[in-house]
Amino acid sequence: MRILGLIPARGGSKTVPGKNIKLLEGKPLLQYTVDAAKPSKFLSKLILSSDDDAIIDVAKQLNLEVPFKRPSDLAQDNSPTLPVIQHALNFFTEQHIYFDAVCLLQVTSPFKTTQFIDSAIKKFMETDADSLVTVQKIPDEYNPYWAFQPNGADYMELVSGEKDIISRRQDLPKTYHRDGLIYITKTDVLLNKNSLYGSKISYIESPLESAINIDTLSDWEKAVAYLKSKNN
Repeated sequence: MRILGLIPARGGSKTVPGKNIKLLEGKPLLQYTVDAAKPSKFLSKLILSSDDDAIIDVAKQLNLEVPFKRPSDLAQDNSPTLPVIQHALNFFTEQHIYFDAVCLLQVTSPFKTTQFIDSAIKKFMETDADSLVTVQKIPDEYNPYWAFQPNGADYMELVSGEKDIISRRQDLPKTYHRDGLIYITKTDVLLNKNSLYGSKISYIESPLESAINIDTLSDWEKAVAYLKSKNN
């Protein structure tokens, strides 16, 4: 199976200026993902998709392939991910280069490892899933089977639609949320079904320490603290 590793990294971050190449304990944030992805046994090609010259320059210094510059209309604050992936696939299709799937690797989740990337891809390849996402278990206190919503009449009802409340923590079904670490999707689903997920979604649970997702300065500080604790 030919799998394209795609690292999206646009410029213009407002919450953490220059985030994608800002130095995190001496290394550009981008480098953490590059260093983890390059040794993968399953990625046929690894590329950057960016609109930003400074990010592109750093990527080239890291020997990361940058086959194109992403159009600015695909690099806005509200630009969805799917068209960014489709743009990359269409670029290669025009050169008669084809991939069976795309593995999306977010720069803002810097603590994924090569082993975990390959474990996720291996699981995806062994299933008939349209996609695979990395997840974290939802803590019991936030489990949707214990979540309520107003019903419009000054009363509450279970979000799950169940009539009876599950009283024992031990009886709660396991539930998960996406952590943004890795997305893997078949090319056919991305291009022909216009979906990042398709109808059959597989999953792999991420190590807890890998799930730091840097969106804010507070998240950045968590990442710094994690690295310092790891190096002590």
